[in-house]
Amino acid sequence: MENRKRNITLSIRLTAEEKEALKKKAEQANMSMTDYLLRCSSRKKIRVVNMSKVIVEMKRVGNNLNQITRRINSGDFKSYNFEKVIEEHRKIYDLLLSIMSDS
Repeated sequence: MENRKRNITLSIRLTAEEKEALKKKAEQANMSMTDYLLRCSSRKKIRVVNMSKVIVEMKRVGNNLNQITRRINSGDFKSYNFEKVIEEHRKIYDLLLSIMSDS
């Protein structure tokens, strides 16, 4: 949401369970409750993306690529040039990060 002065208060009545459910949904969306409720009320789609497991796996793949590259560069064995593989891995990782930050 854009920065603007919010000087009007709206009160609603909720049960403790309803408030907790809203709070959890706002946290999952990395939003304040105000921003979450405004987004819901404006009928804009709220997209919650949890890709932490995918990011961890991408980091593991990247680590493996780095280990393979080091072994090739040290002369332990000769193999395929992994520059293109590393470049594509970096693109996927950056794309995943952008998806997470857009949500």
